[in-house]
Amino acid sequence: MKNSIFKLITGSILATGIALMASCSGGETTNTSGTAPESMMNKPAADNGEGIGKFSGVTLAAFDAALAASGKTVFETKCSACHKITDQKIVGPGLKDVTKRRKPSWILNMITNPEEMTKKDPQAMKLLEEHLTQMTFQNVTDDEAKAILEYMREIDGEGTAAN
Repeated sequence: MKNSIFKLITGSILATGIALMASCSGGETTNTSGTAPESMMNKPAADNGEGIGKFSGVTLAAFDAALAASGKTVFETKCSACHKITDQKIVGPGLKDVTKRRKPSWILNMITNPEEMTKKDPQAMKLLEEHLTQMTFQNVTDDEAKAILEYMREIDGEGTAAN
């Protein structure tokens, strides 16, 4: 009985070892998963100014004060611990004039996809290098991100009567 249990355990260990060795070739591998190989995961994407994520080609409508007010509430709840609406750095950069420096798509992608942005977007990679802190995803919905963007537009003067 002991001998058959020993053979069973030894056979299982040997089969597991063979399977592991077959999956780890140590050299070039064929990727059949449909995802980028690990060696390409942190290479910067082409800098089109829109960032990495679901948003691209975003065209802004006329300023919406009610949406901006909603964005202010979301910002104060989910963003203000790390960001100020001035140029003052806390944990992350100050956000004054962010809508003048970045495309709307980039801002929305940074809010909703910060980890991939700091791994692949050249501008976000520079921000991470400068501020040394990974921006975390704050469970912001797409609609909340759009409201925050509208609030940023207001802060940057796009919601004034002069515009």
